[in-house]
Amino acid sequence: MPVATMGDEHMKNGARTAVCIIVENLPVPLDRRVWREACTLRDTGYHVSIICPKGSDSCSASYERLEGIDIYRHRRWEASRITGYLLEYSLALAAESYLALKVFARTRFRILQACNPPDTIFLIGLLLRLFGVRFIFDHHDLVPELFESRFGRRIGLLYRLTRLLERCTFRAAKVCIATNESFKEIAVTRGRKHPDSVFVVRNCPDLRSLSPGMPPAQLTLRKSRFVVVYVGFMGPQDGLRLLVDAIEHIVKHENRQDTHFVLVGGGAELPMLRAVVTERGLASFVTFTGQVPYAHVAAYLSSADIGVAPDPKTPMNDKSTMIKILEYMAFGLPVVLFDLQEGRRIAGSAALYASPNDPVDFAHQIMRLLNCEQLRRELGTCGRRRVEDCLNWQVEQSTLIEAYETALR
Repeated sequence: MPVATMGDEHMKNGARTAVCIIVENLPVPLDRRVWREACTLRDTGYHVSIICPKGSDSCSASYERLEGIDIYRHRRWEASRITGYLLEYSLALAAESYLALKVFARTRFRILQACNPPDTIFLIGLLLRLFGVRFIFDHHDLVPELFESRFGRRIGLLYRLTRLLERCTFRAAKVCIATNESFKEIAVTRGRKHPDSVFVVRNCPDLRSLSPGMPPAQLTLRKSRFVVVYVGFMGPQDGLRLLVDAIEHIVKHENRQDTHFVLVGGGAELPMLRAVVTERGLASFVTFTGQVPYAHVAAYLSSADIGVAPDPKTPMNDKSTMIKILEYMAFGLPVVLFDLQEGRRIAGSAALYASPNDPVDFAHQIMRLLNCEQLRRELGTCGRRRVEDCLNWQVEQSTLIEAYETALR
């Protein structure tokens, strides 16, 4: 059923069915997946409210109504150590609980959608179940594997706690939304969910919102022959240190002076990365933009020649779909990434694959693309075609609506 024809089902006596989405990892609308989901639900006829952390200047208001969607933001706490994460998540849960009750008093929403990490929002779902609210789990990250990749531990009380919270979240959810088939398999096996209650909604770009934009001024002034771009969060699990090692190999060992690397995004690793780049004498070849509006992201992508995804091979990354890979493909960029299960499943023939966690081989794959215009064009064309044919939000949004209809039934 086309999305545009389903809105009447959520209109009774002039009142729309209200839903609330809680996301703690990123502010909205910077979290593009959550924003796409919210816009699809709005267009289908739902009254949508979002609870999320505050971010940059564009996401600093405690409340705003943006394009018909109510956004409630709370203070953001950031941590880098285990004890800090416990405090961060506890404070965030308290803020989210207060705002959820506030939104419920205003809208009487019927569905609460929780986007992890962390796997603690189910507690709010259990509370609101007393008032007939259905709980949907939007599974963004494998939190136990995320814990392992950051702290290198599969034993101990805190690791067992992440597994317990994940089980409780699955059990509390009436419906689960998985970002790929690997996540669905985990929901069915580890989470013991019935396959019919798990819906795969891939984190695909919306082709209608992709406009090339003008090349950023700081790039046009550098007059570099090639631009290699990274777009995404900069956390310990995202492999930016490996990317810096690869850049150093290209600049110093391959003596490549005609390429500039633009790293777009923010995160806990950003200050350290800036310091390392300066210390290694790479500052004239690397630009860190920090967190920028999505319109600027599109401008960087439209001016680049290659997109890179240096996420290392870990139990979490191997099963995760990286939105940046799909965005590179949507803009017709050839991609370099480490050989990951879900990464290869998504990119296919649109990418070159480096040996897992080997920055020198990652550099060699970048060099292969820099040295061959035809290869860049072939991979870029292949990626764009894959996105146009099946890996786009226009295909995925119907499954999201189906998940909501199932939860309401």
